[in-house]
Amino acid sequence: MFEKALVGSRRYWTWVFFLLSVVGVGFILYLWQLKVGLKITDMSRDVSWGFYIANFTYLVGVAAGGVMVAIPYYLHNYKTFGRIAVLGEFLAIAAVIMCLSLIIVDLGRPMRLFNVLLHPTPHSILFWDMIVLNGYLLLNMVVGWMALQAERNEIPPAKWVKFLAYVAIVWAPCIHIVTAFLYSGLPGRGFWLTAIMAPRFLASAFAAGPAFLILFCFIIRKYTKFDPGKEAIQTLAKIVTYSISINFCFFLFEVFTTVYSQIPEHMQHFKFLFVGLEGHGKLVPWMWFCFIGMLTAIILLVIPSIRKDESALAVCCVLVIVTTWIDKGLGLLIGGFTPNPFDRITDYWPTFPEAFITLAVWALGFLILTMLYKVAISVKEEIRE
Repeated sequence: MFEKALVGSRRYWTWVFFLLSVVGVGFILYLWQLKVGLKITDMSRDVSWGFYIANFTYLVGVAAGGVMVAIPYYLHNYKTFGRIAVLGEFLAIAAVIMCLSLIIVDLGRPMRLFNVLLHPTPHSILFWDMIVLNGYLLLNMVVGWMALQAERNEIPPAKWVKFLAYVAIVWAPCIHIVTAFLYSGLPGRGFWLTAIMAPRFLASAFAAGPAFLILFCFIIRKYTKFDPGKEAIQTLAKIVTYSISINFCFFLFEVFTTVYSQIPEHMQHFKFLFVGLEGHGKLVPWMWFCFIGMLTAIILLVIPSIRKDESALAVCCVLVIVTTWIDKGLGLLIGGFTPNPFDRITDYWPTFPEAFITLAVWALGFLILTMLYKVAISVKEEIRE
């Protein structure tokens, strides 16, 4: 079936070559990073995780969000999602590949990856993160491809494929829970030291993943002959509405606990993010945009008439994607490192090479997703002819 990705319109190949060019420039910058080291980034001893890990954290959620299509379809036989189930699985594949790529570029020396295999340490959260990410990638590759093959042959998927789909449903939350534990398991970082970190990660994941899928459904319907279905899109919109509302409530719970308790080391991080600290306030406008934008998206989404307006829904999905990216990316990571346990403030902001390498990883993910969607849509169009 993959040969279908090698046939397309002029618009399709223009988009593919554009993504390839971004990946190419990013790869050249990555070779420079390999030569001179991570000093081309703005990371330091105080901020040892940067833009790479911020995007990794966010994309793990996008990958886990794909399960919000699989649960209704495979567990509850919600046939409406049958049209888009494979789209969610392919989105998960692209997102996990981006996650793994970001880990590689963050390591500085990719050979260090082998240390996880040569010297496994089961007591390390990173060890389990490697297992759940690669396992989830493999599950979605097998389930998505075999389910599409069965659809092409107009036969139900094999029982073992359905079994793996159930395993993937259970596995999906694990990849985000383990990632959350990477943060909340560090006792020296007050901003991350919260039992609600994993629920917050899951709530934002189940908002961002379906929001991406809704936008992709709109694009697919506009530029292809395949219609994902209005009912499926509206059901996804309800999932986004509930999830982003829960995520916002979790954030307010954190604010109340911190402000009411007046614990200094916890207060410092929130002050740094929302009002600035000792003249350091680069993230302040970003965090207020995140707060106001997320609240605006919630207010619009809970109104049925606005949610059913697809133009307004698209805008809300963009707001959800951007605000959750700020919340779980820049805000969570930089806010957790600043100030450090000794109350020292080290400014961090992504450098141009760092940002462009990250952009290249996103371009790689979109390239993989474009080709996978091209195969899936071609099969679906072929069936309905």
